[in-house]
Amino acid sequence: MLVKDQMTPNLICGHPDMSVEEAQEIMRKNNFRHLPIVDKEKNLVGLATQRSLAGTIQADQRTLSQYEIKYLLAKVKVRDIMVKDVTTISEDTAIEEAARIMADKKIGCLPVTRDGQLVGIITDNDLFAVMVNLLGARRAGTRVTVLHPDRPGEIARLTKAIADKGGNLSVAVTYPTADPSIWSSIFKVTNVPEETLVETLKSLPDVRIKDVRKV
Repeated sequence: MLVKDQMTPNLICGHPDMSVEEAQEIMRKNNFRHLPIVDKEKNLVGLATQRSLAGTIQADQRTLSQYEIKYLLAKVKVRDIMVKDVTTISEDTAIEEAARIMADKKIGCLPVTRDGQLVGIITDNDLFAVMVNLLGARRAGTRVTVLHPDRPGEIARLTKAIADKGGNLSVAVTYPTADPSIWSSIFKVTNVPEETLVETLKSLPDVRIKDVRKV
């Protein structure tokens, strides 16, 4: 899965000379947390965020009336408060690489560019949607989590045992545990009774069932 498969294209954008008040209104109307800022050639030049907009009003100004605050916001331009050092990615970036960048940098979105032109944006909400789909949260079945050795052929051994009982795998996710020699795998299985699935996996050497539930 690539970024272009999950990003939001055809973006609503702001420009550097618009007022903070205008940017806030666009974000409020569209329920945005991030507003890309582009120049006349549609090149990305910055990013307005809820945090950068909130920082427009200083602590000693928060006792002002709403009319005075509105006046101040109308005078401040987006170019003065936008994030200028924006991390971007290409549309052909792998989705997990986008997630890693956002996690490492502790940011909530990544504008997507092609030859300097803004073509989309991917946000943490998009990544949550990917996780929901990858883990099959909307697909019914028996969800079983097993612990097994980290060695070649383990996943094939587990999935073959399930398939031999007529089970259909809709989800298969593997991840490391605190013990580097042991990995954990999550399977979501249909077409086989839960009892049969549990008995089949328990019968395999070096496999321990950690959790099993109907979802």
